[in-house]
Amino acid sequence: MENVKINAYQLFVIMVLFEHGSALVISLGSGAKQDAWITILTGMILGIFLFLLYNRLYLYYPNIPFTSYVQKIVGSFLGKILAFVYILYFFYLSARVLRDFGELLITFAYPNTPEFIINAIMILTVIYAIHKGIEVLTRTGEIFFFFLYLLAISGFVLVVASGLIDLNRLKPILDEGAMKIFQVTFTQTLYVPYGEMIAFTMILNYLNNPVKAKWIGISAMALSGVNLAISMGVNISVLGVDLVSRAPFPLLTTIQRIQVADFLERLDVFFLLAVIIGGFFKISIFFYAGVIGTADLFKISKHKKLVYPLGLVILFLSMTIASNFSEHIKEGLVIVPLYLHLPMQVIIPSLLLVIAIFKNRKSKKKKTEAAI
Repeated sequence: MENVKINAYQLFVIMVLFEHGSALVISLGSGAKQDAWITILTGMILGIFLFLLYNRLYLYYPNIPFTSYVQKIVGSFLGKILAFVYILYFFYLSARVLRDFGELLITFAYPNTPEFIINAIMILTVIYAIHKGIEVLTRTGEIFFFFLYLLAISGFVLVVASGLIDLNRLKPILDEGAMKIFQVTFTQTLYVPYGEMIAFTMILNYLNNPVKAKWIGISAMALSGVNLAISMGVNISVLGVDLVSRAPFPLLTTIQRIQVADFLERLDVFFLLAVIIGGFFKISIFFYAGVIGTADLFKISKHKKLVYPLGLVILFLSMTIASNFSEHIKEGLVIVPLYLHLPMQVIIPSLLLVIAIFKNRKSKKKKTEAAI
């Protein structure tokens, strides 16, 4: 553990940047067709309840990370096994996002560059940031937060000015009924990006005021959810449902269609900058959670010793988790939500909270009896 503290605003900023991450550029909730934006909002609402669950666990043990208090909740032996599983989970997600980043840049900007080189450049940047520590990462986030929003607002204004938006493409609302919304929510949008906030169980203990964690998380998720819903709504209203569902990166296709006054066009750099900023922070948070968890579990005094070797592991893992882009996407949409996200983000934390509640009640009862 680092001997540093971050303030409420810094935590809010990195949460928002993390939530946007890769979710900003993929076809989030496209299984619901023109109602994709609704699934993003329903996922946000349910995701907030998940975060409240994580926050309740954190408030029981505000000075230690998840990998430490899971051992206090279920015992040392089982707790260490669970902690190790979560460390692997964080590293796996870091590698997945890194692979997303590499595939996107190859498709969009660097078709002749080996993916290994692109991923290596990104992971070296992440390694440098994590080596400097969480305080440096959050201060960097403060700078890029305003820059990302400036890009987003500028892009939205240019899309509107181009006359590309046709709101009729968002109709009919709830064409396939509410059940379709919940199906897509519980198989996609609940877990990515909202359930991924489980990574912050490794970071919340750095907050200088634990009481504020709940409202910081809710605010960050609400803002991110609205932004992602607007982004997907714009994509659908510009491209139509069919193209959004077929395009691997619909936001890129939307931006490529911007043309204002016959001279302002080809604004792909907006997309590129958003991808690099969001990808960097999402990979960094997952990687940091895994590194701190490893240092905590194996009682390593300085996490910096682990950053470089584990960074190389993430790099090679990102290249081997799937043989091609299609397989990578299939894993992310079909296998990972059911077999990884559901137990790691929902089932296990829920069981841990139930056990923690009973343990703390029992502890309070014993203290009361002792006092009497």
